Amino acid sequence: MARNKSKAPNKMALNRSRRNTAHAGRQKKTWKEMSPSGKAGTILGAVAQVSLLVAAQRDISRRPPELINGPKAAWRAASFVNFIGPMGYFVFGRRRSAAGK
Repeated sequence: MARNKSKAPNKMALNRSRRNTAHAGRQKKTWKEMSPSGKAGTILGAVAQVSLLVAAQRDISRRPPELINGPKAAWRAASFVNFIGPMGYFVFGRRRSAAGK
C-alpha cells in the first residue's frame, strides 16, 4: 500500500495552527510593559483579594462552629478561591446569631 505523501496539510494540523495564531496577539505583558493604570488596578485587585481572605479566615477562627453553615475546614479551604471563596463564606457560610435578629 502506498501512502499519500501530498504536501497539503491535514485538517488537524490546520486547526492547530489556527488556534495558535488566534492567541498570538494577546500575550501577557510583563510588569514593565504595563501602563501605570494597569499596575494600579493589579495592585488594588491583589489588596482586595488578600483583605477578603484575611477577613474570612479571621472570622472563621473567631466564630463558634454552631454559627457556621457546614464544617469550618471546608469554609477555610473554600476561602482560598479568589474572590468567590471569601464572598461565598460571608454570604452563605455564616449563620445569623439569635441576638442579631
